[in-house]
Amino acid sequence: MAGLEIEPRQAEKMLKDEGKAVIIDVREPEEVAQARMQAAKVIPMGSIPAALGELEGLADDSTLLVLCHHGVRSLQVAAWLRERGIEDCYSIAGGIDRWSCEIDPQIPRY
Repeated sequence: MAGLEIEPRQAEKMLKDEGKAVIIDVREPEEVAQARMQAAKVIPMGSIPAALGELEGLADDSTLLVLCHHGVRSLQVAAWLRERGIEDCYSIAGGIDRWSCEIDPQIPRY
């Protein structure tokens, strides 16, 4: 997985099989309120720089799987984290919208 994106099914497998992945939801609180992924750690995109130390700590033990609404912001965040030395991070392609379609239809689409 050399690229910045990971398919939702790959992300789901990492979460279930390996248990060494954590989802970082970079959406805004009002978006999270509409469609929440219970397992995700919510850090809005604008707060990512301030949370860098925390994210570095998480990345010591886990792959970071970054999630947003459609995959644009999460791709930017994954690239930003890679530039700061967190290599084991990926954007979930298609965001929570695609996750809802392919993995968990219980999560509302908006």
